Amino acid sequence: MSAFQRHRRSKRIIATFTGFEADLLRSLAAQLVELLRNEAAVPRDHVDPFEAMMDFSGPETEPDDPVLARLFPTAYPSDPEASAEFRRFTEGALRDGKADAAIAIIDGLEEAGLPSELTEEGLMIDVELDEPDAETWMRSFTDLRLALATRLGVEEGDEAVWAAMPDDDPRAQAHDIYDWVGYLQETLVHALSSR
Repeated sequence: MSAFQRHRRSKRIIATFTGFEADLLRSLAAQLVELLRNEAAVPRDHVDPFEAMMDFSGPETEPDDPVLARLFPTAYPSDPEASAEFRRFTEGALRDGKADAAIAIIDGLEEAGLPSELTEEGLMIDVELDEPDAETWMRSFTDLRLALATRLGVEEGDEAVWAAMPDDDPRAQAHDIYDWVGYLQETLVHALSSR
C-alpha cells in the first residue's frame, strides 16, 4: 500500500503506486470530474476570465445528486433566498476548483508514467509533488472521500458494520477503497506537516 512521504533532500512529497493503484485513483478522479461537469453549473474551460468573473448565472437550488449536495451544501438552511443567492454566486467557481483539483491528480499520475490504458503487470508509478500540488491532491482526496461516503452511506461509528461484511460483498470492496483514499490523505497530511 502506498504512502506519501517527504523526501529528505529535495523536500518534495513522494509516493510510489502500483499500476493498479494509480489507475484506480485516476478512475476515481475522472468519475468525480464527470459528476461535477454533468449537472447545472458546468465549469466552462474556454471563457474569457473577466467574463467568467462577471457571470453570476449559477444555479440557485441544491443539486439533485446526493454527492453534489454533500459537496455543495446549502449555506443558509433557514433562509432559502439567501441560500439561493449564495449558491448562484459561488457554486460555479467551487465546481471549477474541485474539477481542477481532480484533474491535477489525473495529470500528475499520467506525467509520472501511468499509460492511458493499463496493460502491463508489475508497473510502478513514482509520483513527486511540490507543496502546492500536494495540497491540491489533499483537497481532492477530501472530495473523493465525501463522494464515496455518500454513495456508500457511511456514517460515524459504523465501522463494525463494514468490518462484518464478507470480503466478496461489493459494498465492502468499495468501503476498502474509501479507507484507502483516507489512508492516502492521512499520509499526505503527515508528509506536508513534516519539514
